[in-house]
Amino acid sequence: MEVSVVMKRRTADSGRFLPGIANKLKTYVYRLIDPRNGETFYIGKGKNNRVFSHMRGEQKIGGDDLDNKMRRIRDIRMAGFEVAHVIHRHGMDQKTALEVEAALIDAYPGLENIAGGMSSHVRGTMHAEEIMQRYDAKEAVFQHRALLISVNRSATEKTSLYEATRYAWKISLSRARKAEVVLATVRGMIVGVFIADDWLEATSDNFPGREPRPGRYGFVGAEAPVKIKRMYVGKRVPDSYRKAGAANPIKYTWSRSK
Repeated sequence: MEVSVVMKRRTADSGRFLPGIANKLKTYVYRLIDPRNGETFYIGKGKNNRVFSHMRGEQKIGGDDLDNKMRRIRDIRMAGFEVAHVIHRHGMDQKTALEVEAALIDAYPGLENIAGGMSSHVRGTMHAEEIMQRYDAKEAVFQHRALLISVNRSATEKTSLYEATRYAWKISLSRARKAEVVLATVRGMIVGVFIADDWLEATSDNFPGREPRPGRYGFVGAEAPVKIKRMYVGKRVPDSYRKAGAANPIKYTWSRSK
């Protein structure tokens, strides 16, 4: 018992696994926890000492993840605490780790993860009724240049579908402005249709009251007319637009040449 306690302290103090342990862990999935309130704020996967570097907030400036998660880590450390962690599963291959990571992301709403888990928009948490609806729904036939945006279901519980859909995304601005309709999707189902009047940089000036997101864009617009909504709402996104493992929430239904 005393040996295991000493080893635990040495590992925690050094901020790395003892020699030889990292190779035995293979790929693992972990949670980062705010010790101030016990809240899980990030789910990740990695190898070697990834969990420790993440806990210390070691990340290149300008990285896409340098936002709420990194600010949370820095706030914790500035308050005099260290980020807590739990390693949920280890000894996995990459494919298995992706599935475990995705399941945990679904299980902890309100995370700082920018991207959802692998295939969460297709095989994520659903009620039995949702599964039946999804697999029984007719496949959408796109009669417009449609920009598909996969919206996190938990986001729609905090605000309107329009607000959850329009802000803030990494997109091709030139392509987005060619879209005739913006389709909000949840778990592969089309749940909303909007017309974007324009796409603007995700700044507080362009979107008062919203947190600025450098390098991202949002749109200003309104719900589509009822006639257009009936073409898409309640329809299933075609399989060709839902590649397994794809994490990008943005899809374009027309070719670059159009």
